[in-house]
Amino acid sequence: MLVLVINCGSSSIKYQLFDMTDERVLAKGLLEKIGEGDSPLHHERNGEMIDIAARIANHTEGLSLILKTLVDAKLGVIGDIGEIGAVGHRVVHGGEEFVGSTLITEEVIATIEKFSDLAPLHNPPNLAGIRAAVAVMPNVPQVAVFDTAFHQTMPPCAYTYALPYDLYRKYRIRRYGFHGTSHRYVTMKAAELLGKPLSETNIITCHLGNGGSITAVRGGKSVDTSMGFTPLEGLVMGTRCGDIDPAITFFLAEHNVASFEDINAIYNKKSGLLGLSGVSNDMRQVKEAADNDNPRAKLATEVYAYRIRKYIGAYTAVIGRLDAVVFTGGVGENAVFMREMVMKGLEPLGMILDGEKNAATRGKTGDISTPESPTRILVICTNEEKMIAEDTREVAERHAKN
Repeated sequence: MLVLVINCGSSSIKYQLFDMTDERVLAKGLLEKIGEGDSPLHHERNGEMIDIAARIANHTEGLSLILKTLVDAKLGVIGDIGEIGAVGHRVVHGGEEFVGSTLITEEVIATIEKFSDLAPLHNPPNLAGIRAAVAVMPNVPQVAVFDTAFHQTMPPCAYTYALPYDLYRKYRIRRYGFHGTSHRYVTMKAAELLGKPLSETNIITCHLGNGGSITAVRGGKSVDTSMGFTPLEGLVMGTRCGDIDPAITFFLAEHNVASFEDINAIYNKKSGLLGLSGVSNDMRQVKEAADNDNPRAKLATEVYAYRIRKYIGAYTAVIGRLDAVVFTGGVGENAVFMREMVMKGLEPLGMILDGEKNAATRGKTGDISTPESPTRILVICTNEEKMIAEDTREVAERHAKN
């Protein structure tokens, strides 16, 4: 089966076409600036990057261009669109309704739309991609893979906020967690590396990128995670503040520092590494500034590392017996210095980093702990698209049998 994986943003479509017989990526790419005039398509196949100029008004036009490119005699990798057996869609928020990936129906679309209020930046473009794919490929099974699904195994004591309980019953205000597809993928890979059954694997997974979250995994299942009702809670991120005293919101509003709309923008788009350093939301640029004695950039890296280390300590207590700490995501896989900063001081908890292994492990999977470390420290390159493709195949094949 060929599976097309789609990840839609408000003005973009990322895609990968998998041959699931051997899980090879036949082609992948990114269409940018949909509805903004010039909409370049960056298409890659056989290691060759091809840039295609286009003017795309909406996601349906965008997906049509992608499909046209995939079957093009010179640029494509397949002879006919009919060769695509299923389409997998990344969907950020599935609420409490979805505990796993599911075949998309009108009822599923309506439920995803219902949760757009909880993920206004993500669910609407995810829906646009789904509707575009249904319009262009009406007879091909479409599958939704939810970022929140992996965390539906959290116990009530972990996902319940200490607010009046009616707010949960009426509005479902609770911890949901995100990055679930990545956390699930690296959990499975960690169990393989450790040589343990998934059901016996206890790990802490640290997905660190422009967005970041940490998950406590006991017996292969998520039991707590740092992101909450929205992706704002938890770690310091590229532009998000993470954990703060909620009373700061009222202080800013009451003192006319900012409107609620502006406060929302401050917390989500102007904080984190960017807000602390005043340099960038990109860890590489912040690190360069810190190395050049920029005090704010140095503080930004310290706050970032401290927050992660604090969560690792807390989740060690939550899990009890811990097999490994896993780093993944763009920062987790590549920022050697940040892994060192995070792990420094955790030796008494049985996590001992090997400096040489750490320095040699950039952008690749490996064990960066010392031989005598009771808890392994792993770097695992995440592959959310592959996880989506695998789920999509499974759901589509199950649907075909029924």
